[in-house]
Amino acid sequence: MEQELARGEEERQEGLIEFYDSFKEMFEFFCKNTTIHGTIRLVCSDSNRMKTAFWTLLLLASFGMLYWQFALMFSQYLAYPVVLTMSMHSEPKMFPAITICNLDPYRFELVSEHLVQLDRMAEESITFLYGINTSARLFHMNDRNIHVQGLANLSRSGFKLSQNFSLLRMSDLRSGKKHSSVGFRLCNSTGGNCFYKTYSSGMDAILEWYRFHYMNIMSQLPVIVNISQHEEHIEDMVYSCQYDGEPCRPSDYVHFHHPVFGSCYTFNSKGTDPFWTATKPGIPYGLSLILRAEQKDHIPLLSTVAGVKVMIHNHNQTPFLEHEGFDIRPGIATTIGIQQDEVNRLGGNYGKCTTNGDDVDVKLLYNNSYTLQACLHSCFQHIMVQECGCGYYYYPLPAGAEYCDYNKQPAWGHCFYQLYNRLRNHHLNCFDQCPKPCRESLYKVSAGTAKWPSAKSQDWVRQALRHQNGYNSTSNRKDIAKVTIFYQQLNYQAVNESPLLSENLLLSSMGSQWSLWFGSSVLSVVEMFELLVDTLVLSLLFCYQRLRAKKTLRVSPTIPSVSLALENYRVVQEEPGKGEEGARPSGMRDSTGELQLQPLPQRCPEVLLDGFGCTKEEDVGQE
Repeated sequence: MEQELARGEEERQEGLIEFYDSFKEMFEFFCKNTTIHGTIRLVCSDSNRMKTAFWTLLLLASFGMLYWQFALMFSQYLAYPVVLTMSMHSEPKMFPAITICNLDPYRFELVSEHLVQLDRMAEESITFLYGINTSARLFHMNDRNIHVQGLANLSRSGFKLSQNFSLLRMSDLRSGKKHSSVGFRLCNSTGGNCFYKTYSSGMDAILEWYRFHYMNIMSQLPVIVNISQHEEHIEDMVYSCQYDGEPCRPSDYVHFHHPVFGSCYTFNSKGTDPFWTATKPGIPYGLSLILRAEQKDHIPLLSTVAGVKVMIHNHNQTPFLEHEGFDIRPGIATTIGIQQDEVNRLGGNYGKCTTNGDDVDVKLLYNNSYTLQACLHSCFQHIMVQECGCGYYYYPLPAGAEYCDYNKQPAWGHCFYQLYNRLRNHHLNCFDQCPKPCRESLYKVSAGTAKWPSAKSQDWVRQALRHQNGYNSTSNRKDIAKVTIFYQQLNYQAVNESPLLSENLLLSSMGSQWSLWFGSSVLSVVEMFELLVDTLVLSLLFCYQRLRAKKTLRVSPTIPSVSLALENYRVVQEEPGKGEEGARPSGMRDSTGELQLQPLPQRCPEVLLDGFGCTKEEDVGQE
């Protein structure tokens, strides 16, 4: 019999789903056949409870450490960290866009009368603050104005310069020392909320005060002013232009006017002309310019700098000269070496960036490609139009808006400076709405300067410029400048973001931890999944059997039977056909016809069971 049972156990084969007789049998089968190390000790050591408990605790501790490591890995993965990888590339590339401005803004005839009044107000303020009379030196008027056809003089339109923003000197005590500052007072529309826009430097205060009035005057001009008939020719500013030893062509530059930095030219603005392809590094193969760098005193208080503003930037990008760029001194030869860096950001979960600005909520007010500065300026202008009711003069306008004018909006200055402070302190949501570009080129600049022309060469240099370019200045080396911009080397550095923990690396790390704590592989995970499936199936089968058994007991008729626990009771059934004399039963039937069991003497209590009767043995014997 035992041999047959052993043979049947050997012949038993593993099926698709194991139907075990008990959970214990299923667990023993798993521990004996799994590839997870240590589980077999739970079965082999079942006779030694101490060893079984030790290995159970060891396996549970290993599971805890494993999933603790898994939690750390997933928390690091869901943080989406990045690592910067740097690579060097060497190949011919396009020369960057170069913007130059003469720091000499136009004095439009439409607003010339009010600009004269503003100069007089500035003269009076400087005299009041410092006791200096500057009328003969600072405010020498030039007769050249730009006339805009079809528009009457501004004096007929009713515009008046406001006297409510006078410059004041304020004193305060700090650390026992007396400090003074200069500024002007700004109030809201009701006049109840006021503050002073102050500067520790009187020069900075005068420049900001002048710009504030200047913006109100310039807001009277139409949004689009056609100055094509009056713009300066490039020869009036650029005496010589060469790139890679070849003279520049008229198609190599575009002209625009900046309200502060004057007449500006951008070379290689589109970046599509093969002429501007850089094939060699070095000074002889760069862009060489000889520029007029004198100050015409058109609007002197907009800037205290004499020279030329230069900015190096990407193609199809708006040059923000107030934030970037550098100044070229007159009488100086400046060599500027550039080194390009390319930054590629991942975006998505790894950081906020945009490819071309189409997915940005802010509507750009500039027609060029997306940049962070263009988005910030557009965002600020939209908020200012919404909260102040007008737009900042130095930024483009949204559709249907107008530039600020304190004759129409007396409190716009108070609103503007409050908003600008919030933007500078990152309290506006513009920095949240304006992501960085996912790909951008950055230019590192290194410059060197020398006097030019030298004392011995300045005579023949000026004579050559006079005959070739109409140069007619008699000053001593203080009105021209030379600048050379070149690639230091053609190889550039690419900085790329890559995930610190990718999906492949995450799975590899999880597999390493699994092998460390259990010495198993991914197939062991499948075995554990199989164990869970078998446990679920076995539980469902046991539940189904139990429910079926209860249903069978509820439907089937009553079958006389005696439990082993009732071994002290005897069952006597009535024999059909016998009367009371023939066979005296030990049990009596009740009104329902069921048999009453009588307990045996001193062996069982009196109990009533359906269909059974308990009688005393001595009574049965007598019968």
